Amino acid sequence: MKKDTHPENYREVIFVDNTSGEEFLLWSTVQTDETGTYKGKEYPLHRIEISSASHPFYTGVKTTIDTAGRVEKFRARREKATGK
Repeated sequence: MKKDTHPENYREVIFVDNTSGEEFLLWSTVQTDETGTYKGKEYPLHRIEISSASHPFYTGVKTTIDTAGRVEKFRARREKATGK
């Protein structure tokens, strides 16, 4: 690499997808306090909620998530507002 072109904290980091458990080793400047092991070597670890390993666009798996009955809450608000 050319000197003085990348930030000082530019290093290899393990990104772990919390949904699928998939691990990716990438170069990044992300700040993290966790460390993890990847292929026998220790690296900084950063957890992410979704990646290409779990995103429906890439996996082709369609899921409908209804957290805490959002649809029912919406219908109740609509009925209250329209008086039906």
